[in-house]
Amino acid sequence: MDRITAIHKSLTAFVCGILAFIPVLGLVAAVYSLVCFTHVRLRFGKQWNPAAAYLDLGVILALLSLLGSVLLIGGLVVRYAY
Repeated sequence: MDRITAIHKSLTAFVCGILAFIPVLGLVAAVYSLVCFTHVRLRFGKQWNPAAAYLDLGVILALLSLLGSVLLIGGLVVRYAY
């Protein structure tokens, strides 16, 4: 993987991490952010990535939004199931 692709995927992961904060609809963006993270880490390895901070922040945002969506859906299920 060349450096340009790694930077592009890192910034894509960051933008998808931000978009993942849309409740429930952001699940797709969160999953894609995780896919981009995995793709960059596996293919780019330990080489220097100038956008590594964006990649890491995008994954953190995606994981937080996934947690929030799961809690929201779980709360709705508990409230309306009983």
